[in-house]
Amino acid sequence: MIRAQANLRYWTPSVALEIFAAWVLAIFWVAPLLYAFWAAFHASEFAINFTLFAPLTLDNFREALSQAPFLRYGFNTFVLVTMLLLSQLVICTLAAYAFARYEFAGGNVAFSLVLVQLMIAPEILIVENYGTLANLDLIDTITGIGLPYMASAFGIFLLRQAFKSTPKELEEAARLEGCGAFGVLWRVYIPLARPTYLAYSLVSISHHWNNFLWPLVVSNSVETRPLTVGLGIFGAPESGVDWSIISAATLLSVAPLLIAFLLFQRQFIQSFMHSGIK
Repeated sequence: MIRAQANLRYWTPSVALEIFAAWVLAIFWVAPLLYAFWAAFHASEFAINFTLFAPLTLDNFREALSQAPFLRYGFNTFVLVTMLLLSQLVICTLAAYAFARYEFAGGNVAFSLVLVQLMIAPEILIVENYGTLANLDLIDTITGIGLPYMASAFGIFLLRQAFKSTPKELEEAARLEGCGAFGVLWRVYIPLARPTYLAYSLVSISHHWNNFLWPLVVSNSVETRPLTVGLGIFGAPESGVDWSIISAATLLSVAPLLIAFLLFQRQFIQSFMHSGIK
């Protein structure tokens, strides 16, 4: 009874309005995904005709896979995202460790230049990056797609903040045990920054999995084309628009991220809370 009275006390019109607005936004956010599920598992005539007992089918998925090499696109995307994540974790860890725990001439200026990169949209550098890749003969390669993103200013900033929050006494204790610089990094800083690593990994994977413009510019063949570019070409109006097949192809593209979120959503939320990303 006391708990019910307490809940009623905090149930104000403003709270009710916030809850209603949250539900409205949630419905708008999930509506395209629900439509994609409906259209993908139903024949074309039911894509915009919501008949409750319309027969389910998997023909749209088979047709999508027969018309475009989505498995190859998925493999290219997996290789690209994995390569980028590993390189970013290594480079960002070393850079953040240096900025957080070492004092050197020009350190503050160098870190300020890293922060300046956060204000530069990647699209501004497309022409310059394309020219550089052409000189290196890396056009139409997975390495060429990932090369401009091998290091991340956001990752360096995030890990630097995590390392600076680590108590100095732990580093001193590790050095008394005989650990060198890399030993301290591996045994002290990296384990304590695990939530930050997980949160940044999720941001990196989701961003590069969905990246479209730069891969579209660089990739010219099936052997290097990622899912986003392949799906864009597959759904182009000149190739014919069948919403059921396009929806099936869309689900094939987002399925890995969607399944990963459903399986690890608790870890996702906890990692963002611990790392301070908002």
